[in-house]
Amino acid sequence: MTPFTEKVIGIIRSIPAGRVMTYGQIAKLAGSPRAARQVVRILHSMSRAYKLPWHRVVNAKGAIAIQDDESYNEQWMSLEAEGVLVGLHGVIDLKKYLWEPDGE
Repeated sequence: MTPFTEKVIGIIRSIPAGRVMTYGQIAKLAGSPRAARQVVRILHSMSRAYKLPWHRVVNAKGAIAIQDDESYNEQWMSLEAEGVLVGLHGVIDLKKYLWEPDGE
């Protein structure tokens, strides 16, 4: 596993319940600001094995990015179960719910 992947996994694991982070934000914190798509790949391939709270990761607009209906609904319900209000078209208010570790 690459150091970048290890950092991404650690960052995702650290997102508290009721908060979200963006793919780009995670990439930047992991040391590669332009690697948001790599964060998507890591989430897709490693969420189950590492029991990552994948539902707490959204796109830069604060929206649920998953296209598959079942996973989309699962993410929506998981976020709402943690107290995150998901608005129209799966958009989350980043001003209210974005987590910025260490005062990023």
